[in-house]
Amino acid sequence: MRIDRASLADLARGAAFLGSGGGGDPYYGLLLAEAAFERTGGFELISPSDLADDALVAPCGWIGAPTVSVEKLPNGGETVAGLRRLEQIMGRKIDAVLPVEIGGGNGLAPFIAAAELGVPVVDCDGMGRAFPESQMVIFNVRGVSACPSVLTAACGSLAVIETDNNQTHERIARGLSVALGGIAHMVEYPLTGAQAKHQSIPGSVSAAIAIGAAIRNARAERRDPFDALAAALRATGLYPHCLTLFDGKITDLERETRGGFSIGKVVIDGFGGGGHMEVLFQNENLVAKLNGEVRAMVPDLITIMDRETADTITTERLKYGQRVKVIAASAPSMLREPAALALMGPGAFGFDPHFTPIETLNKIEGA
Repeated sequence: MRIDRASLADLARGAAFLGSGGGGDPYYGLLLAEAAFERTGGFELISPSDLADDALVAPCGWIGAPTVSVEKLPNGGETVAGLRRLEQIMGRKIDAVLPVEIGGGNGLAPFIAAAELGVPVVDCDGMGRAFPESQMVIFNVRGVSACPSVLTAACGSLAVIETDNNQTHERIARGLSVALGGIAHMVEYPLTGAQAKHQSIPGSVSAAIAIGAAIRNARAERRDPFDALAAALRATGLYPHCLTLFDGKITDLERETRGGFSIGKVVIDGFGGGGHMEVLFQNENLVAKLNGEVRAMVPDLITIMDRETADTITTERLKYGQRVKVIAASAPSMLREPAALALMGPGAFGFDPHFTPIETLNKIEGA
């Protein structure tokens, strides 16, 4: 599948939704990807099944606090520098790249690298959304090592991480990202083609493009973009349930950058006395409570969107007075498996470890 310029914009829009509030605002990533498109004429998106079993596939993305990315721009060369160093370490050329997480700006990161390296992007990722910590990937659940891993920063600094513990890798990488100004690019979890086929979440890139296109087309045709979003999510097969949890105005916001994360909560008051919703976040939205009762929890997706345009509002761009809708979508089934929930379920963030799907919490018919 050839990715044209219109598909890039759709990808940015869809990846923003799948970020569940995190992954970084895709605006700057889209600008860099569009510039790469102008230089190279496009990108090739391939299915994992198209990979040779012995191919070298490199997942990549950004690590750090999204709040920092609003003011600290990339230099545009971080991704390629990290991938070139990985090639030196592995002693061979990279055959393809993929987003370590499809959510937010990270969904676009590999396209910039693909253009410069002349390799395709694989239609899969490691999360099916975005998570705040690097070990929260299906690759880790399936026993793949994060290392060798390469961190690069806008200042030109580069660091190689080598450890046999993926949790330790996250701690080292997080500390380095803070030391390098709060955000850095990271190449991690190098895969064989066989691993990319069987130990990733397939179809997530094309799903993001389809979601973005559905919203764009609905707005152009003056249809309800939220209805179009729900239909597109169901059609992907990865996100079978979707609903609007709340509709209101942001009346309170607490947010701080701490330990390499953007942490806080947002309070939304419903229109016409419709109660209030509180959404807790750590880079990504983690739990949504309606009048104190949980209505959605990680790993299911919780995304805050402009109620008029259906544009996703990432956690670093939340503001008092915004009129929003809170949308929930079911996570890919691989993320709901017990081994995955132990790493990226509510218990991993200090909440009650018992996970309840949105279709159960909200009594969705037919679920």
